[in-house]
Amino acid sequence: MTSPAGPRVLLVSHDGYGLGHARRNVRLAAAVHRRAPGADVTVVTGISSRLGWLEDGLTTIERVPSVTKGASGHREGAGRPLAEVLAERSQRFAAVVEQVRPDVVVVDRHPFGVGGEWRRGLRLAKRAGAAVVLGLRDVLDDPATVRRELAGPDWDGAADLLDQVLVYGTPLLCDHQNEYGLDLPLTYCGVVVDTPRPSRSRRDLLLVCSGGGADGRAVGELGAHLTLTPGLRETVLVMGPAAAQGRPTDSQAHVRVVASVPDCGELYVRAAACLQMAGYNSTYEALAAGLRPILVPRVQPRREQVIRATRLAHLGLADVLDGDATVSDVEWMLRQPRRLAPGALRRAGIRTNGADVAVGHLLSLAGAVAVGVA
Repeated sequence: MTSPAGPRVLLVSHDGYGLGHARRNVRLAAAVHRRAPGADVTVVTGISSRLGWLEDGLTTIERVPSVTKGASGHREGAGRPLAEVLAERSQRFAAVVEQVRPDVVVVDRHPFGVGGEWRRGLRLAKRAGAAVVLGLRDVLDDPATVRRELAGPDWDGAADLLDQVLVYGTPLLCDHQNEYGLDLPLTYCGVVVDTPRPSRSRRDLLLVCSGGGADGRAVGELGAHLTLTPGLRETVLVMGPAAAQGRPTDSQAHVRVVASVPDCGELYVRAAACLQMAGYNSTYEALAAGLRPILVPRVQPRREQVIRATRLAHLGLADVLDGDATVSDVEWMLRQPRRLAPGALRRAGIRTNGADVAVGHLLSLAGAVAVGVA
């Protein structure tokens, strides 16, 4: 099925609540373009916001109606009946599959979508000869919850559909077979994160990242009221699209509030310390920049963040505070060393070239020849 111009790759991001799934897929898309310059890459996303990092000029972006989460963690249709939104997403995704005619399809996190809406399109792709791949982040949730999910209807038929499962992490941090009982062909690729570019700017920032969702408000408010320790000259508060709705008042002269950026890589390179939630992208952006982050993980509706934070702290790569942390708690941590020793990630068994490793597998499944191995 591979076209004369290059492989056709379709990357599917499931909802419009957070940004992490789409950020991973955009990084995979960039790696496809690096290693197969003639590739035709399409990203399907439920994110409705117009974000600069989502539009690179090379990748086709196909938007489907958003599915969000309520306060209890249940899926909602962004102001419309959920069943109506899922039906429209199903129809739209099937149309994209017929239009793109992909050689390989990568679905992020949920094999059939949040309500089974990808099933029709994935079956069309499979019948036409496409390889179907599931991409999973390092930690999904607590093992009991994930095992119930795997045994439920949302995963029914996954074993027959999937050609491969790519885990964007390492089994040293989370072993999906042993912990979750995921009995599918797994390949651990390493972390999907950009390699930060060196900067000659002095490291004088306190970077506070509240994530893309509304649950980051507390972290933002905490960061806005910190007193800078010696060596820090400015607090940069990065607020995601939903978190910006709860933006704290910029009452201190050293606090600069910015909207969600393509990635925080350049800011992390300039940062001397960082305070943030423990989402996949921001956590590994901090670690890749050589920082030992101060993590304030959420515990609801999933325990993914607190598990990731706790395990990284056990490896000596992060410090963790709970949601009741005070300004004085954070300021004490800011007085401790906030840089990782050179080679700390490698010694802990964490690789940060996951995008290139994953794309190598995708191009192989698509029958394409890759160039420029990282």
